[in-house]
Amino acid sequence: MPVFKEGEAVEPVVRALTAAVTVPHEILVVYDFDEDPTVPVIERLARELPAVRGLRNDLGRGVLNAMKAGIAESHGPYVLISMADGSDEAHVVDPMVALAVGGADVVSASRYMRGGRQIGGPPLKRLMSRTAGLTLHWFAGVPTHDPTNNFKLYSRRFLESVTIESTAGFELALELTVKATIAGRPIAEVPTTWRDRTAGQSNFKLRKWLPHYLHWYRVAFASRLGRRGR
Repeated sequence: MPVFKEGEAVEPVVRALTAAVTVPHEILVVYDFDEDPTVPVIERLARELPAVRGLRNDLGRGVLNAMKAGIAESHGPYVLISMADGSDEAHVVDPMVALAVGGADVVSASRYMRGGRQIGGPPLKRLMSRTAGLTLHWFAGVPTHDPTNNFKLYSRRFLESVTIESTAGFELALELTVKATIAGRPIAEVPTTWRDRTAGQSNFKLRKWLPHYLHWYRVAFASRLGRRGR
């Protein structure tokens, strides 16, 4: 769980995960610098909740490096990335784990499959995300309806088989989903309701990150066209 100046707002999110997830787990809350106001909150929660641990990101500031640091430091056979803003539904984590145990290398919490939905958020971002997800699913052969959602679970065997090339931020989820699709890895999904954050400010930078999303969008379609041409 990458955080940046979440402060007290992170507590209900961590507690919700702890209460909802019944499989053995650890929760790594990854921060960029020791002065982040989230750090004392995590230290307090860690004294009460044995599964919670703070982790300083020493790879370089930013959400991408925070996610990479968390992946590298985690120890379980499956790695879940979840946001600290309360937008992700904790109760779908156990079903995601069950699909991974059943063989899926990527399990996506999907806003755009039957039973999923999205509440709130900037209209343009919502439109672009939904359009990208559904066109990748229907026309590029990506098995999930929601490849851009970062609320995903990955098997460690898959993560150890790929090199992360993302350089900006949240395009990581799309990169890993596209690479899993190209490699023929099993991908599954569960419906989820995504809710826009009600506290703090979003760290999503659409204009900065859009070219990086478009790169992996093109890679997915190029691979599909290449397979058809064989």
